[in-house]
This record gives sequence, C-alpha cells and structure tokens, in this order.
Amino acid sequence: MTAPAPARLLTVNLGVERTGPWTSNGRSGIDKRPVPGPVRARAAGLDGDLIVNTRAHGGVDKAVYAFAREDAAFWEEELGRTIAPGNFGENFSTVGIDITHAEIGQRWRIGDAVFEVIRPRKPCRVFAGFWDVPDLVKRFIAHGAPGCYLRVLTEGEVSPGDPIEVIKRPGHGITVNLMLRAITTERELLPRMLEAPEMLPKIQDRARTWIEQQRRQPTPQQPFVPHATAGERAEEHA
Repeated sequence: MTAPAPARLLTVNLGVERTGPWTSNGRSGIDKRPVPGPVRARAAGLDGDLIVNTRAHGGVDKAVYAFAREDAAFWEEELGRTIAPGNFGENFSTVGIDITHAEIGQRWRIGDAVFEVIRPRKPCRVFAGFWDVPDLVKRFIAHGAPGCYLRVLTEGEVSPGDPIEVIKRPGHGITVNLMLRAITTERELLPRMLEAPEMLPKIQDRARTWIEQQRRQPTPQQPFVPHATAGERAEEHA
C-alpha cells in the first residue's frame, strides 16, 4: 500500500486585480496566482495579497484561505476543466491534509509561522461570477468541502513546499464541514457550535439565539384521539 503524501504547501498564492460585472465593487482580488517564497504571514494576511472587499475578506479571522488540491480534483471532474492553484481564491493550495474534516481550533505549523483553523469559506456571487458558473454557490455548499480560513497565531515566513505540521487537535469534533452545514443549510446543528471553545463569538451568539427561539416556540398540540371502547375494539377484530 502506498503511504499517503506528507502534508505540505503546494503553492502560496497572492491576489491580482480583476475587473468585471461579477465583482462587488468593480474590482476583485479573488484571482490568486502562485508566487515563489518566502511570503510573510501577518495577523491580517499575507504580504502582497490583494484584498478589495475588506468587509468580507481578510482581517484577523480571515487572514489566510486554504484549499486542498484533493478537493480541487472533484471540481475539475465536475466541470470538465482544469482549475489552477489559486483559482478558488485560496492563498494556500495544500496536499496531504484533510481540511474538510479539520476541527475548528486545529493548529498548523508551516515554515516559521503558526496558523489556526477558524471557519469554513462560505462562497459568494463573486466566486460564481469569477468561474462563470451561476449556481456555483449552491453546488459548492452542497458538496461540503469549502476549504478553511486560518488565523495567524505566530507571524512568520512560508514558502511553497513547506511541510504542514498539525501541532494541536482540539478533540471536540466540530469540523469545517460541520460548521459549514450549521451556518448554511442545517441550522439545527448550531447548538453544537457551542462545543468548540475556539468558535467565533458571533457564531456562538447565533447558536444561543437559535436555541432561545426554539425554546420560545409553542409546543405543538397533539390531536385528541379517544380510546376505543370495549365494544369498538370487538368490532375492529370481528
């Protein structure tokens, strides 16, 4: 049996400016291109990366976006076309690590930087427009392998080919896939988000709100079903 490939960065990708009717502000940095290392990872993102819509991308809780090339292979087959590293809008194209089932709060050492898995990527219309696949958002969520956003816990330099070492596994079982489902199509999973201490406070608040809403809903009244009399039971079995 062939041993699995060691986890590593395949490429480090930085955004280039794109324009078009599918952008949110007339410009977008979703198109990431591989660059030679080293690249400095800072708390707010990678040096040289283009972030246009700073309300939705970048910042401490979305500093770096990672996507597995193993998951990219599904979309290449699904759409019948080659999808180059960076075309998911990802900064890190990885191999050998299961991002979909990584737990929230899992920590990776790459180069001399340390990263923390913090949330799944929730796709938007810009992503669908960039690929020219109108129903991509729905399909991407349904497939359930969205990649993940990383926090930068320790700033440092990363380069293509760097090993990815998992240095912390929280053990609570709240994975990237589970969180995606909870915040999109399976809201009944929201209470489970409280099981992960590393969960974003706004998601924890959303979970508590959902629980409170369920608590306040009136209990459905059960229909009255009279018990059959002895005579009626006898007639049923006659």
